[in-house]
Amino acid sequence: MIRLRSRLAAALLALGVLTAAPASAADKLTVMLEWFVNPDHAPLVVAKEMGLFAKHGLDVELIPPADPSAPPRLVAAGQADIALHYQPSLIVDQKNGVPLMRFGTLVETPLNTVMVLKDGPVKTLADLKGKRIGYSTVGVEDAVLTQMLKSAGLSAGDVELVNVNFALTASLISGNVDATIGAYRNFELTQLKLEGREGLAFFPEEHGVPAYDELIYITASDKIADPRLPRFLDAVEEATLFLTNHPAEALQLFLKAYPDLDDELNRTAFADTLPRFAKRPGALDIARETRFLGFMKQAGLIDTVPAIASYAVELKR
Repeated sequence: MIRLRSRLAAALLALGVLTAAPASAADKLTVMLEWFVNPDHAPLVVAKEMGLFAKHGLDVELIPPADPSAPPRLVAAGQADIALHYQPSLIVDQKNGVPLMRFGTLVETPLNTVMVLKDGPVKTLADLKGKRIGYSTVGVEDAVLTQMLKSAGLSAGDVELVNVNFALTASLISGNVDATIGAYRNFELTQLKLEGREGLAFFPEEHGVPAYDELIYITASDKIADPRLPRFLDAVEEATLFLTNHPAEALQLFLKAYPDLDDELNRTAFADTLPRFAKRPGALDIARETRFLGFMKQAGLIDTVPAIASYAVELKR
């Protein structure tokens, strides 16, 4: 532990964060999270704990939402500066005329899965025929599930959907459903294991669904030129590289900020999420975005394919 602390102190000194400008001299920036604080937010927490936001002249407040559906609306209404959002949901918001813009990426791979018990009867997606699949939300997840079933020669009519109201793991363990859609590969697999069961996950991007960013940074369309945004991305990028190079030290910073998350589930989720953070959070992959827009149109989630520039941008930094 002494060696770990000395290495952490050395890393902080090397980055010059111990001499960062005081928060009182920094520009305030509010960031609405999409859910309660968890390891998905590690780059933000580490950037704050290491003083990287302050280094870039920012005083950042991370705010968990009382209502997980509220952050995009609050940002669009100017009641917060930045929010975390889901890429597929942003495209639907764009279709509905919500004035939001994506300017960066936090988690650059899907986390969603179709999950079953490893010792259960389902070994392949084709085995889902006639089975019950638990879900929590409708919309994009329906389209993802339909495409995954199609890749196995099935249709949505071959399964029974059951609303389990976010009790995905409990419903699977109890046998109320045979599978779930919406369980995250970096959380629920470990949660099952801690409950004494092994899970088996099927990944959308391996079963006909184009890869997409799970979590992105959004702001109001009329704030996309805000000079604080590039500085925010610069700090997040530095934090993400520190996470990649020094995972043990980064974990200690994360748990120092949120000691109530110091348990096996969150420690494992922290390690499982590390490879999925965007190393270039400000980059925008046009070809990838185009492929996913085509999927959403084919799935009936959007009527027409919008111009990418109407809802996503790569900022000049």
